[in-house]
Amino acid sequence: MAEDRKSAAAEAERLREAERIALAEFAAVEAELDKRWPETQIEPSLDRIAALVDLLGDPQRAYPVVHVAGTNGKTSVVRMIDALLAETGLRTGRYTSPHLQRATERITLDGGPISPERYVEVYREIQPYVELVDARRAEGQPPLSKFEVLTAMAFAAFADAPVDVAVIETGLGGSWDSTNVADGAVSVITSIGVDHVEYLGADLAGIAKEKAGIIKRGSIAVMAAQDTEVAAVLLERCVELGVTVARQGMEFGVLRRDKAVGGQLLKLQGLGGAYEDVFLPLHGEHQAGNAAVALAAAEALLGVGANRQLDVDAVRSAFAGVTSPGRLERLRTAPAVLVDAAHNPHGTRALAAALADEFGFRRLIGVVAVLQEKDATGMLEALEPVLDEIVVTSNASPRALDVDELAGVAVQVFGADRVTVEPRLDDAVEQAVRMAEEVDEETGSLAGGGVVVTGSVVTVGEARTLFGKAMP
Repeated sequence: MAEDRKSAAAEAERLREAERIALAEFAAVEAELDKRWPETQIEPSLDRIAALVDLLGDPQRAYPVVHVAGTNGKTSVVRMIDALLAETGLRTGRYTSPHLQRATERITLDGGPISPERYVEVYREIQPYVELVDARRAEGQPPLSKFEVLTAMAFAAFADAPVDVAVIETGLGGSWDSTNVADGAVSVITSIGVDHVEYLGADLAGIAKEKAGIIKRGSIAVMAAQDTEVAAVLLERCVELGVTVARQGMEFGVLRRDKAVGGQLLKLQGLGGAYEDVFLPLHGEHQAGNAAVALAAAEALLGVGANRQLDVDAVRSAFAGVTSPGRLERLRTAPAVLVDAAHNPHGTRALAAALADEFGFRRLIGVVAVLQEKDATGMLEALEPVLDEIVVTSNASPRALDVDELAGVAVQVFGADRVTVEPRLDDAVEQAVRMAEEVDEETGSLAGGGVVVTGSVVTVGEARTLFGKAMP
C-alpha cells in the first residue's frame, strides 16, 4: 500500500514537471513570435503567407474550408459551425482570433484547443520555412508577421491531424487577410459595421468590398442581415463570380425567438426547412441571428437544401452544447458579473440591447477598458442608456487607452457623478461589485445589481483570469 502511494506521488510529480517544462517552452515560443510584427501592424499583401504555405505544400488545400469574415459575431458563428459539423460526425479544426487568455485557444481540434506541447511542436516544424521566407524577402519588405505564422501553424496542424473540415475566421478584413490563401467552399459574411478604421476606413461600402474578398468562384456565400449599402456590395461580388447566395431574411433566418432560462429557445429556418425547439445557451437577439447564419453555413457545406434537412436532433444537440466564452458570459452571481468582448460601437449596441432585453438588473455598473485605436466615444454612448454608473479602467495591453483619457470621454457621455476611475482592472471590478451591492435607500434591501465588464477582448480575458475561469 505504501509502495503504491509512493509510486502515485512520483507519477504526479513527473506530470507536474512535464507540464512545467511544456509551459516554459510555450512561453519561449510566444516570446519569439512576439518579436514579429503584431496583429495591429498590417502590410496588406498575401505574398509572404502565400510563399510560406507553398513551401509547406499548401496544407490549407488538404481539407474543405468554411471561411468566415465580418465585423462582429465571427467567433461565435465559427464556434457554432464547428459544433454543428462535429455533431454530424466530421472531425473539425477551428481557427479564431484574437485569443482571450492563451494563444493555444486559436487552433482547436475536435472542439478543444491544442496543447502547449503541440503548439510548440507545430511551430518548430514550420520554423525553418518561416526563416527561409524571411531570408528571401525583398529589401525594405517586412518579415512574416505573428498572425501570418499562426495562420500557417493552424493550416499545418489541421492537415497533420488530419481534419475533415476546417472553419477559419479572418483576422482583419478579407481580401488581404492571411487566411485568404485558403479558398472557402463556403464563404460566410457576418454582420458588417465600422471597425479597424486605421486599416479599413470608415466607409461601409469600402469595408464590405474588402471583406467580400473571401468569396471565391465556385463557393457558396452565406450572408448575415446587412445594411442595404453593404448587401449591395456583397451581392455584386457574388454576381461577378457567379456564386450561389444564401441571405438571412430571405433563404434562411430566425422564425421565432423566446427567452429561456440560461439562453433562448429558437425556431430556425434553414436552407432545407425549419428546425423547431432549438435551445441556444447564449443571450441576445444577435446570437439568435448568428445561430441562423451558422446553420445555413453548415447546411451549405453538407449539401443540404431542397427540402432535405440535417438531423433535427443533431442540430439541437449541437446548439445546446455551444459555448462562446467572453460573449455575455456570467462569471459569478450575487451580484452577477458578466463579461462581453464588444470592442466597437456596433458590438456595444448589440450588448446594450441584450442587457436591456434579457436582464432585469435594478442597478447595473459597467467596467470598461478600451484600446487606443477604438471609438471610445461611440462605445460609451451605446452603453450609457443601460448603465447606471461606469468604472473606467485599463488593461495590460500596451495599446490600452490611458485611463485618464477614457475618463474624460466617460464624463462627457455619462456626467461626472456617474463616473469612477480605477486604473487597475482588479480594483475596478472590486469597486463595481461594491457599487452593485449597495443597499436601495427606499426599500432598505440590496439593489439587485449587476456588473458588466467590456470594452476589449484583452479586458475580458483578464477578467476571466481574475475569476479563475479557464478556457473550455
